[in-house]
Parts: sequence; C-alpha cells; structure tokens
Amino acid sequence: MRRAPIIAIDGPAGSGKSTAAKNMAQALGFGYIDTGAMYRAATWKALREGVDLEDEAALIKLTETIDIRISTQAEKVRVFVGGVEVTDEIRSEEVSRQTYHISGSAECRKHIVALQQRMGADGGVVAEGRDIGTVVFPDAELKFFVVADVEERARRRRTQLLAAGEKAGFEDVLREMKLRDKRDGEREASPLKKAPDAVVVDTTRNSIEQTLAKMLELVRKRFPELAESQSPGAEAN
Repeated sequence: MRRAPIIAIDGPAGSGKSTAAKNMAQALGFGYIDTGAMYRAATWKALREGVDLEDEAALIKLTETIDIRISTQAEKVRVFVGGVEVTDEIRSEEVSRQTYHISGSAECRKHIVALQQRMGADGGVVAEGRDIGTVVFPDAELKFFVVADVEERARRRRTQLLAAGEKAGFEDVLREMKLRDKRDGEREASPLKKAPDAVVVDTTRNSIEQTLAKMLELVRKRFPELAESQSPGAEAN
C-alpha cells in the first residue's frame, strides 16, 4: 500500500504541465518528479562529457549509472547530477534541441524510467512528463493530460528563453515546438499519448492560478483526505 496517491500529469511541451505539477506538489505537500528535467539532465551530462549523441551504446552506458536528484524547497525546484546543481544549465536551448537523442532511445528510457519509479514507489508524489500515466506510473491513482494550442505554447517558450537572455524569434520557436511535438508523438519508445483514464485540461486561455484551482478541485474531490493543504517542501532522489 502506498502512503499517498501518485498523481500523473502528461502533456506536450509548453502546455503548462510543469508549472501545474510543481504548484500542485507544493499545495499538497507531495514530492515532485519532473521527468523532462531528468532527460535534460542526462543530456547535459552527455554534452559536458563530450559523449557522441549519435552513439546510442555510449548514451545507454551513461544512463545506467547516472545519479539525478530533484529537490523542492521554498518554492524552488532544483536539479542535481552527481551532486552538482544543473537547474539552470538544463534549460538552455542547446540541451532542449539535443534531448531527443536520449528520450527517443528505448534502452536509455528504460534506465531513466526505473529511476523515476524508484522515486515515486511510496506514493505521495506529483510526476509530470510525456509518458507518466502510460508507462512510468500506469497505476497512478489520478491522471491528467494537459494541453494548449501550439501557438500559445510557442509564445510561452519564447518568453522563457528571452527571460533567460537567449535570442528567440517566434517563428523559430514555433517551428521547434512543432518538431518536438512530432518527435514526441511518433517515437517508438513511449510516445506521447493520453492515457484512457486521464482527465484532459486545456490551459490555452487559463491563467496558472485557474488551471491549478481546477486540478486541485478534482484531486480533493477524489481524495477527501487531501482536502487541507499540507506543508510544502519535498525531495525525490
């Protein structure tokens, strides 16, 4: 028996699932598993160590032993690889463009998924990504599938890049977003798709607060014992 439920949140890039998942975990006092950050972290390590991203055998070897930890404290999510914080580095456009090498490899995913499952084994976590409700935690007690129009998702991503000091034209970001959607939906290993029992949430015209309120309402209706917020701040490792 899990000590608390697992809440799975899937959806395409820029849909708002990460923000919703992080805020929900804080509101409930749950741990937070950002699976996309884990694939980014593995990609960052490969780039840093000069691993050939076309060499799948080398990438598999890297993911077999990689040490990734996600810490959520004082409303800040921090990502560590081997004890080194890489929270900001993994959000670069270079890492974003190259992550598909690892996320698209069935063998690499097998090792990363096993790590994710260990993080959430006891429950009491909100996990988000592309295959949480279908592959990582198919038995999650509650599943969401968060969507938004691709143009809106591109605008959000461009805003993030500009805030980070990176040059980003809207058309370029939109083109990259559509390419990521295509890769995520068509890859052989754990493609992005909605679990049959997932609740669809469209964030295109909703604020962060509206989206979170809608999702939390369903969570607390499904799990009355979570009706009162708990103390936020948890760690997954």
